[in-house]
Parts: sequence; C-alpha cells; structure tokens
Amino acid sequence: MTEKIYETTVIGGGSAGIMAALRSVLNNDETLFFPGNQKNKKKSRAMWVRKVENIPGFLDFKQGINNPNKQAYDFLSNERFEKVFYPQLNTGVQSIEKDELGIFTLVDSNGQTWKTKYVILTTGMMDVQPFIEGDIRSIFPFANSQAIEYCVRCDGHHTHQNEIAVIGHTSSAAWVAIMINERYDIPNLTILTNGKSADFDEETSELIELYNINVVESEIVDFLGDKKEGKLEGFILESGDIIHAQNAFVSLGVIVYNELAKELGAKLDNRGFVVTDEKGQSSVENFYIAGDLRAGIKKQIYTAWDSAVDSADDINAKIRRERRQKQLLEFRTKKGDN
Repeated sequence: MTEKIYETTVIGGGSAGIMAALRSVLNNDETLFFPGNQKNKKKSRAMWVRKVENIPGFLDFKQGINNPNKQAYDFLSNERFEKVFYPQLNTGVQSIEKDELGIFTLVDSNGQTWKTKYVILTTGMMDVQPFIEGDIRSIFPFANSQAIEYCVRCDGHHTHQNEIAVIGHTSSAAWVAIMINERYDIPNLTILTNGKSADFDEETSELIELYNINVVESEIVDFLGDKKEGKLEGFILESGDIIHAQNAFVSLGVIVYNELAKELGAKLDNRGFVVTDEKGQSSVENFYIAGDLRAGIKKQIYTAWDSAVDSADDINAKIRRERRQKQLLEFRTKKGDN
C-alpha cells in the first residue's frame, strides 16, 4: 500500500501555528498539525505571556496566548472538520527532508514518519534570559507576573510613573531604554549590563547621555521584592548598590528555532530568521515560514496571524490550481474522445 501523502503540514502550536492550521482547515485543505511536545512548549514564548493587552478582545484571557489558541484548537476538533484536520497532540517534528519529487518527509518526536506536499513552519523564537547567580530560574516569578518583560511594544504601557531597569549591554538594550524614555514618563531609568561591558554605538551613547539614563555594569546578584507575589522592587548588585525598579525589560537577544529550516538549506538572515517572499515561501519551494521565525516582520501575535494566513492561502491557491489543471486535462481528453 502506498504511504499517504498529506497536503499541508503545520509545525508549531503558537499563535502562527494555530492560525495556519485554522486557515488551512477552513480552506478545506487536508492539514496535518504538530503543535509540539512538552519540551517544545517549555521553550515557547507563550510560556512568559500571561496577559495580552494590545489586541482587542484578549483582555479576558488569563493566559494571553495559550487560552485563545486552545479555543481555536477546540473549534477545529469539531467532527465537521475530521476529514481534513489531523492533529498530532503533544508531538513535534525532529527532522525533515525533501526528495527529488518535491515531497517532504518528516520524522516526529515519537519516531514516526510522515509525508506531505507543503509545510508551514512556525517554531518561532525565545528570548535569552539573564543569568542571576549563574541561573536563569530566579527571574521566573517576576517574568510570570509581568514585572519583568520582554517587549516594549506589548508592555511598555506598564512603565508609567515607575522606576525602570533594562537588562542588557548592547545597542539593542540601549534602544529599548531610549524608546521607554521617549514614550513614557519615567522618573528613573537604568540600564543594567549584569557584569558585561556596555557596547553601545555612538548614537545610542549620545542619547543615553542626553536623557540621563543610568548605565551600571556591576553584576546582578539578587532581587528586591516579593518572589511569591512576583512583585519587583529592584536589584541588588555585586558592588553592594541597590537599583530600585518596579518594572524591568530584558534585552539580551533571542534564540531562533530554525533547525528544521537549516536542515532543508533554507536561506537565513544574519540573525538566523528565515528569509521568505511576500507570501512566506522560503528559498525551498513549498516550504513556508509564518510567525516570529520569518525574517522582516514584527514579532507580534497579529503579524503572526497575518503571515500564517498568507502562507495557508498561497498553498490553497497552488492546490486548487493543480486540481483545476488536472480536471481541465481530463475534461478536454473526454471531450476529444467524444
């Protein structure tokens, strides 16, 4: 018996992944879905996002990414979609290759092999965490309460009238501090390099001086505040100094989950994000990228959705075109015979 070849496979269960699966299924395309196993989910950005306040309708969700994703997944699990939706719960994909006929072969996290014509990869990225006393886990209570955050576009409004720290040592961290200063009324703003030497370019250095942003290079050794409640009051430094802050932003770069894209030889930019065309197709034909993994787009839920819809719709257009051409050929052949 010939091994089944699925039409579309979506890899990743975040905002882009669930939207890609939703759009593909609503397009009536056969969709194989790998949302990831527990190991994948622990490395997901959704782990840190408790509330989403910059998207209408999301304020009622206790978990700003996971709750709406589950709602969409439950909708897709309705029996009316069972002929086109093939979810593989708690399963990720560990390897991928493409043969000379253009068919992708996937090996999932359980060792099972699957074949598919099209792939939408949505594995995303994760923010690099600061080491405090040699461990990243001490930051978790504050990150989970949104006292320590990662995205000024999403959560900068929390800074109003608070003392703020930015953890980082490069120009990227400097720009986070500069943006906060320019957008919000901040009484005291400090960049904590956590033991690293500040590495700011000329423009950011001048703006830091202009805005009286403090730069402190001593290593962070502990937090001030209530870890149980996730209430931040500041940082204790190796120098013995105390930096007061009710909110902090981490700007240490990101880990890009591009392993499957690299395995296929897809083109990457200098940060490791996958380069695509306007529909999300990578340099590998029929291999699409949506969400944070895609180069050149904002790392936001709404841009993840938009990129996922673009990819799913482009795949649907190809599927319909292939069917149409086949039907036209059969129609013309039959017409000619008559």
